[in-house]
Amino acid sequence: MRLAKAKPEQVLGIGTDFTCCTMLPTLADGTPLCSQKKWRNSPHSWVKLWKHHAAQPEANDINKVGAKRNEEFITAYGGKYSSEWFFSKLLETLREAPNVYDAADRFIEAGDWLVWQLTGVEKRCLSAAGFKAMRITRSRKKGEWTYPDRAFFKALNPKLADVVAEKMSGEIIGLGSNAGGLTQKMAKKMGLLPGTPVAAANIDAHAAVPASTVTEAGKLVMIMGTSTCHLLAAKREKPVEGVCGIVQDGVIPGLWGYEAGQSGVGDVFAWYVENGIPAELSQTAKRAKLDIYQYLEQHAAKLKPAESGLLALDWWNGNRSVLVDADLSGLLVGQTLATRPHEIYRALLEATAFGTRQIIEAFTSQGVAIDELIACGGLAAKNPLMLQIYSDVTGRPIKVAASDQASALGAAMYGAVAAGVHPDITKAAKKMAKVRKKVYRPSTANKKTYDRLFVEYTKLHDQFGRDANSTMKVLKRLKNQALGL
Repeated sequence: MRLAKAKPEQVLGIGTDFTCCTMLPTLADGTPLCSQKKWRNSPHSWVKLWKHHAAQPEANDINKVGAKRNEEFITAYGGKYSSEWFFSKLLETLREAPNVYDAADRFIEAGDWLVWQLTGVEKRCLSAAGFKAMRITRSRKKGEWTYPDRAFFKALNPKLADVVAEKMSGEIIGLGSNAGGLTQKMAKKMGLLPGTPVAAANIDAHAAVPASTVTEAGKLVMIMGTSTCHLLAAKREKPVEGVCGIVQDGVIPGLWGYEAGQSGVGDVFAWYVENGIPAELSQTAKRAKLDIYQYLEQHAAKLKPAESGLLALDWWNGNRSVLVDADLSGLLVGQTLATRPHEIYRALLEATAFGTRQIIEAFTSQGVAIDELIACGGLAAKNPLMLQIYSDVTGRPIKVAASDQASALGAAMYGAVAAGVHPDITKAAKKMAKVRKKVYRPSTANKKTYDRLFVEYTKLHDQFGRDANSTMKVLKRLKNQALGL
């Protein structure tokens, strides 16, 4: 506010976004359980971030029970429910810390919790509820959004039979809805006016979609950071393998929202830089007045596709789409004594591009149209080589959002809609969102080489990812045994 030289009365609405699924157990008044002295030392009383993958056994059980009962949410999640999602984490808490489960009056998305604190009213956004909790449908009689029925949760665990009524109360509202006015207490803390409209909570990646100018069907937005979310709006619902959900009005009101994603992208590059770069190379980069990423990119850009002789699977943090398996791990093939660090770096960039192509083809193979790619997020702003590789691998032009903070801008746009500044998100996008002039276009020659590499990537993808007894799975089981898990 000081930097903008803005007065409180100039703030007409507030929008929020939060990484998701980030689950928080609280008391009935919203007090986080972890803030209570009694529960402070219990890990399950704390927030479980989206990248918490320890609930894979619970996800496996949800998939078994859901498939046996032919539950609709299985299709909506592309055939598999993820360890990253809400009920996997909740079931893990019930199993491993039943006392924490009993003590929690609510389990709530952190984004919804934040809006609760701002307004004093507990409401849950349709987007997080449908994508990250479980498939919800609108009741024809009451017009209300509902989760799978009581019988499903009871089959999963008898104590979960009434989990929605007991632990997840609160009205479900749509994107751009006014969740309530800013409370006196929060207005004083923030230096704003009480009663300022607060929009329904939004997922960080989802908020970036309209901020990338996208409010219509057929445009895939890639929010590229530590992980990548792939978000698409479509006119109709179709089953797609490995998506993170298909929710009506879930990304753009009036359209079906699809989400897919890669669990590790920027995190993979960071892991390599932190653990695989020789000290002398970092010193060389420093002398050249470059950070290590700039140095690696400068040298990696001189390589032709396939010149390194390397091929990688981008699963250092498991696979979100299309295999939906947190037990999978990274793979690098083709190393020799002559392999150099920048060659490995480029192979990792290419691996994430192949992972994105796998997702795109999962959509298009089912007749879900993708007419345009738009990138945003930290990596999109900082890594031109990466975007060029993505364009070459996918064979598609890529536009880039103008804002370096697309998620924050998108949240503000929904805040403007909630306040009535704009009548809907489409009008808000026309006034508030832009893309950059530079467009990354595919090289025909590079595309031909990457097509051949993608065939090999797909072989590795299926060999290591689809076999329940693949080497990766065996290694994970042996590791757990060695650790006594």
